[in-house]
Amino acid sequence: MKRYPRVLALGLVFGLAASAFAAEPAKPNIIFILADDYGIAEVGSYGGDNYQTPNLDALARGGMRYTNAYTVPLCGPSRAMILTGRYPFRSGATNQDATGTYTPKDWTMMPTVLKTAGYISSAVGKWGQLPLGPAEFGFDDYLKIQGSGAYWNTQDKAKTYEVNGKKIPLADNVYLPDVMHRHVTNFITDHRDRSFYLYYSLSHVHTEILPTPDSAPGSSDQEIYRDNVAYMDKLVGKLIAELERLKLREKTLIVFFGDNGTSGGRAARATIGGRALSGAKGSMLEGGGLVPLIVNWPGVTPAGKTSRDMVDSSDFFPTFAELAGAKLPEKTVIDGRSLAPQLRGEKGQPRAWAFNQLARMWYVREAGWKLNEKGELFDMSEAPFAEKPVPTDSKEPAAIAARKRLQGVLKELNPAGGIVDTGDPSGRHAKNVVGKKSRKED
Repeated sequence: MKRYPRVLALGLVFGLAASAFAAEPAKPNIIFILADDYGIAEVGSYGGDNYQTPNLDALARGGMRYTNAYTVPLCGPSRAMILTGRYPFRSGATNQDATGTYTPKDWTMMPTVLKTAGYISSAVGKWGQLPLGPAEFGFDDYLKIQGSGAYWNTQDKAKTYEVNGKKIPLADNVYLPDVMHRHVTNFITDHRDRSFYLYYSLSHVHTEILPTPDSAPGSSDQEIYRDNVAYMDKLVGKLIAELERLKLREKTLIVFFGDNGTSGGRAARATIGGRALSGAKGSMLEGGGLVPLIVNWPGVTPAGKTSRDMVDSSDFFPTFAELAGAKLPEKTVIDGRSLAPQLRGEKGQPRAWAFNQLARMWYVREAGWKLNEKGELFDMSEAPFAEKPVPTDSKEPAAIAARKRLQGVLKELNPAGGIVDTGDPSGRHAKNVVGKKSRKED
């Protein structure tokens, strides 16, 4: 056998080690874009019939698009689960009112964990039903809007916005989403030489739906809503262009996600192949919690891939921590499962099921089946358009096996044994439930 000189052999060893090290991607900047009331049927790359989203579609072509990503079907509990990695029965964020009652002592949010790995963070946009403010939960910088769907100062909730503790009047004829975008670009420009985490919580496309700067005079309500989707997509494109200008694109992971499904008033037009989804925002049907998830990190995330892995919104917390090299909180149950291996093109260990809870309702969902808190099993072979109830006395072997598997998951999770929901059974703000005079979208 041929023998290499010792020096050459050592050189080969160190060379291989160096190559392996070079191939390992550095920790990325992380931009998490959260659209408001935005379901899969309003995204072109998901097959949406009635909306054009060229920038989101390009993001999907250059990265991964998930078809089974779930979150809580109302915005407050959804955002709490995203930022803490914990299911509602553990965190207490079971309804729109409950999410505002907690403190940093109760919840550790994403920026606090990433700070230990050297990240600087910013929260821009809707803080919504979450408690206190972004700074109290670890964000170094923030621009906070009041409520949901804030666009022009003709709205009471958009007369001012808050930047790092200072309230600022919104000027006449100034579009608040553009102000948010400028804050985002200033933040990434100012911190382009260090690792950053941006939680970018958009106004679009939550009601009250108003004309955008690109809307034509006299546009119909339907056209204005279409314009809002288009403007949101435009802002995503402008952000990507800014990252490219700053030479940060290949260093930056972008995650685009919906905070819940399309609102009920818009769901009929949110179709795929002419078919509306089963359910909408606020419901425990598919259209309530199934949302778009697009992940793009050039040179790292596989391009043009569609993933059917099950994902729920608790997964972002451990994913970002792993990519950043940050330690998860000790003595705290984190329900999420890291997607980091898959984002690097590896097989990883995808979860077999996703869990979802709103108020005293919950379900566990796997690829072909769903089981809820009432013990009702659904055949999901025609999802997201139909959910077929399975009789409890079904003799179908696949249904029997699915019921047993999912019962086992719920038994282990034991959501009924966690923090008990005491709010309105719908999960909405008690003052806004159906039947009250001032009914509003949560």
